[in-house]
Amino acid sequence: MTFENLNLIEPILKALKTEGYTTPTPIQEKSIPLILQKKDLLGCAQTGTGKTAAFSIPILQLLSENKVQQHDRAPRRIKALILTPTRELALQIGESLTAYGRHTGLKNTVIFGGVPQRAQTDALRAGIDILVATPGRLLDLMAQKYVHLNSVEMFVLDEADRMLDMGFLNDVRKVLKVLPEKKQSLFFSATMAPEILKLANTILVNPSQVEVTPISSTVNTITQAVYYVKKNDKKNLLLHLLKDGSIDRALVFTRTKHGADRVARDMSKAGVQSEAIHGNKSQNARVRALDNFKKSQTRVLVATDIAARGIDVDDLSHVINFELPNEPETYVHRIGRTGRAGASGVALSFCDAEETPYLASIQKLISKSVPVVDNHPYPLTAKDFAEAASTIKEQKQQRRGGGGGRPSGGNRPAGSRNGNGGQRSGDSRRSFGSRTSSPRTV
Repeated sequence: MTFENLNLIEPILKALKTEGYTTPTPIQEKSIPLILQKKDLLGCAQTGTGKTAAFSIPILQLLSENKVQQHDRAPRRIKALILTPTRELALQIGESLTAYGRHTGLKNTVIFGGVPQRAQTDALRAGIDILVATPGRLLDLMAQKYVHLNSVEMFVLDEADRMLDMGFLNDVRKVLKVLPEKKQSLFFSATMAPEILKLANTILVNPSQVEVTPISSTVNTITQAVYYVKKNDKKNLLLHLLKDGSIDRALVFTRTKHGADRVARDMSKAGVQSEAIHGNKSQNARVRALDNFKKSQTRVLVATDIAARGIDVDDLSHVINFELPNEPETYVHRIGRTGRAGASGVALSFCDAEETPYLASIQKLISKSVPVVDNHPYPLTAKDFAEAASTIKEQKQQRRGGGGGRPSGGNRPAGSRNGNGGQRSGDSRRSFGSRTSSPRTV
């Protein structure tokens, strides 16, 4: 099965080819044809199964076809609304829509809380076809008359179970009340608790159902370790580790495009050949950076998760998580870039105090503790963890009032000495799902 077999239009196939994607994941293979038939969909799938593309691609196709059929030259109106619990996921979805829809002429924007609204309202005024939003900021801008949803034809509720966990279901219901009655609705959740099913029943009409089981394990050929380090010391720790001649080439992950540029710039200034690859780079620049990395002309390639999805590098010795992913299944996907085809690989993660909830989620997902390396020049102190715990608590309280954000959590995972080169194993707390590590799936 290839994307060509799914009856996708040429502009989308061209974009997928540019991104290096040829083979749909199981949820994409099952969902895309159903959505293209304009059926409501109930999907049971975790982040990491490829579900973002499973709904993004057919949304782009249907809206693009409608625009052509209607010879639509009228001002843009919001035709598709994608509601998601966190700003990180919203941004990822926005990047995916931009990548897959680059040849369709459709415009999207992302709105979320915790940042000034000016840039978001400017984008809304300019006109968009697809809106990706967290509930709090969406309701805020609706109240201010910046967002009008009376033309919505397609509605996606993503990660409904996390909406419930974060206390957003009442906000979701408020949004549903203003949506047109006639629309196509897509509903995704990792679990189907009674309250989730009750909500789904109020949204969906005769839905088709799709369920996939993701892979959540990491391969045994990958040696994993985590370094607790202050956020401001991560650059110095990376330079310290790169002094080790055993790191032939390193694929370094950040959560944001600006972060990727900053790390690559800092490494280059320190004399380490580095380049960044992310969605704001031109396709030629991305191809050139990846080619330099494959030829070992560049030692460090810094990437965001979206940009890294098509990366396939033989004999990659190290993957380094400069920032831990906010979704645990993304960790599995990241470190799967090394240790391929039976080869050995090393996955190192930097964890500042506020990222400890992410680490706990990762360890829960992979059903193992990641050994902690204490013997390095930039360790965290107990005071750092205490301050982070207070910050996380405040962020959680703020999110209850508007927009999405990172998951809440506690202090440094407790561990016990394991006698393994100064390493200690942490605990594990919760699980979301997993992502397969295939480089040719979206």
